[in-house]
Amino acid sequence: MSVKKLEHVGVMVSDLEVSIDFYENVLGLDLLDRFAANETTGLAFLGDHASGQVIVELICGKDNPFPDEGKVHHIAFTVDDIEEEIDRLRKVKVHFTNEEISTLANGSKYIFFKGPDGETLELFQPKS
Repeated sequence: MSVKKLEHVGVMVSDLEVSIDFYENVLGLDLLDRFAANETTGLAFLGDHASGQVIVELICGKDNPFPDEGKVHHIAFTVDDIEEEIDRLRKVKVHFTNEEISTLANGSKYIFFKGPDGETLELFQPKS
């Protein structure tokens, strides 16, 4: 199997500070990383500090409207070699929403694609 584990679930939020506080102090998750994805979008990754496991990615940005059907933005899956996985998925006719692999400020790589019902899925290769 190519997917190693569920990486995280991306959730759209309206206020990053309020949501970080909730996920830390109400749910008991640890803030593992936080940075700006670009000029308009902030990201926060929360999970278990001891293991380093990310559970939730909070996404906050002024250009990110909430869809009527919910706040879940995407489901991410960890892979060992993102380039290899992209090649494999292209061979089975998976279409990616962007052609280039993106790299986060922390060095992790990702790319988005759609599932059979239009759900947004992500291949995620953690930083080395």
